[in-house]
Amino acid sequence: MNVTLHKKLIVEEMNPQPALFLDRDGVINKRLPGDYVSTLEEFQFCEGSLTALKELSLLFSPIVVVTNQAGIGKGLMTTDQLMRINAYMLQQITEAGGRIERVYFCPNRSEDAADCRKPNIGMGLQAKKEFPMLQFNTAWIVGDSISDMEFGQRLGMKTALVEGKEEELALQKQWRTDWKGDSLWDFSQFIKLHVG
Repeated sequence: MNVTLHKKLIVEEMNPQPALFLDRDGVINKRLPGDYVSTLEEFQFCEGSLTALKELSLLFSPIVVVTNQAGIGKGLMTTDQLMRINAYMLQQITEAGGRIERVYFCPNRSEDAADCRKPNIGMGLQAKKEFPMLQFNTAWIVGDSISDMEFGQRLGMKTALVEGKEEELALQKQWRTDWKGDSLWDFSQFIKLHVG
């Protein structure tokens, strides 16, 4: 190993890039109000999200998705359907020059009180187990719901709220977060001034 590369690796170990946690529906892809995205035909990227992920990939590592998918627990979709959608999403992100290391999902309904279901922190702890260098106190979560913000705050992350989950709009305006905006693209433009 040459000296320059060795020094670079030491610096990266001492000062790793911050991690980025992303909700899926309403952040990466368009949400279906009152329903679940259960087919490839229903999966549509939010405007600017692919470009945003390309830019965010230069600033964060790891980038992981944490998504509640209660449609599985309710019998409205299968795990195989979700996995096909996620595989398509990751392929499109990679082809656009972006990167996501892992997709974590919770199939449970809200009444199940599962540790994995946001705002509970199970998916965050799973990410920490897989990526030991991950530091929650420098990480960001971008989501479109109060449960995303509470998930991040419980783990000590910085929180970014993409406003737009209609049933929560009034509460979102009152909720204190580190950033609020309209889209993942807007967040990527903001964060370029603060990370890197």
